[in-house]
Amino acid sequence: MKHLVFALVLLAGSWLAAEEIKDFGRDRLNNSPRHADWVDVKSGDRTIKAFVVYPERKDKAPAVLVVSEIFGLTDWVRSLCDQLAENGVIAIAPDLHGQKFEDPDAARKATSQLKKEQVKADLDAASDYALTKIPSCNGNIAVCGFCWGGGVAFAFANENPKLKAAYVFYGTAPDSADQVKNIACPVYGFYAENDERVNATIPKAVELMKAARKTFEPVIYKGAGHGFMRLGDPANPAVREGDKKAREEAWDRWKKLLKQL
Repeated sequence: MKHLVFALVLLAGSWLAAEEIKDFGRDRLNNSPRHADWVDVKSGDRTIKAFVVYPERKDKAPAVLVVSEIFGLTDWVRSLCDQLAENGVIAIAPDLHGQKFEDPDAARKATSQLKKEQVKADLDAASDYALTKIPSCNGNIAVCGFCWGGGVAFAFANENPKLKAAYVFYGTAPDSADQVKNIACPVYGFYAENDERVNATIPKAVELMKAARKTFEPVIYKGAGHGFMRLGDPANPAVREGDKKAREEAWDRWKKLLKQL
């Protein structure tokens, strides 16, 4: 009986370990030469936190608003902010969830409970903070998002006319004319070949953006799966070659686009 109980405990432990959110990126943050801050951002009658990383440059820089995956503001998202700053922009990632998650299911549940109006208000507040409270910002701001955040970033491009660009990473695309009619900036899509759930939404968005005379440039990276920017990170102990290659190609493209801000 004792052996059976012990076996069940080991099995449960293995299941829990498999369900934990695989987070990494702390080493990059701890070893970065760039300055980073947690700041308070006023959003209506609420105050949210945002993580900001500054580039090392002698002139003012554009800012990029970073919208996290469904898992919230993880170490990996913050390490990506540092990589953005390494490439010459101010990265600001608002904590839209306001909490850390122990497993993916808790993260999904919390994300599903976020109200679209609140998310928009928090993103607007973070955008305004970057433009008015960060003296080293040159007045240009863009948005990027990943997975859930990718869909949010595409939607935010339709809601905030101040944006100079939107970088959508494997997030679902708009499916109605009303969702694209107000977009005032180019939208650049980064998608994975093995991600038909998301990719099935691209053709309609291409049609809508073309009809509205908007710029939408989607690229699908061969051999990649959903989440390749995180899963293909060299710091990921379980990195897959297809995701790693796609991530490298996506970064090469993104770096060139960032220089246009």
